[in-house]
Amino acid sequence: MVNEPKLTHIGVSGEAHMVDVGDKAETQRVAIAEGHVRMAAETLSLIRDGNAKKGDVIGTARLAGIMAAKQTANLIPLCHPLMLTKVSVDITEDESLPGLRVAATAKLTGKTGVEMEALTAVSIACLTIYDMAKAADKGMEIGGIRLLHKSGGKSGEYHHPGN
Repeated sequence: MVNEPKLTHIGVSGEAHMVDVGDKAETQRVAIAEGHVRMAAETLSLIRDGNAKKGDVIGTARLAGIMAAKQTANLIPLCHPLMLTKVSVDITEDESLPGLRVAATAKLTGKTGVEMEALTAVSIACLTIYDMAKAADKGMEIGGIRLLHKSGGKSGEYHHPGN
């Protein structure tokens, strides 16, 4: 079948390889990902009031997410090292969880996408929230990590069907 989906990082014999992006056109590429950390309402209050034993949970998690996006190629074996032009991590309270919602945007002009960088930023920001608040709440849950949007490149626009 001509239009059958295929894995781009797997060769015909099943071996993993890094995709050659050398002949691709440089385009502006953007990816937005999200996730959340569900916690006890008391833990959310502790974070909001700045009373977590390890310090500023939200500020530290934001920085950890940005740093993680820049290290994606060192963490995920077949990712290309990228010259990111923007990484932002936004963390907001959500009383309905209760917990914190994390959104990350990664951007560059280049030959390959930035989805993994946005997803890595969200993942590490969520893990940092867990690490900094685990003394108060070991029952926290990390979830909902997904790509919301991507643009640029040959495959064009993508919007998560749930949005």
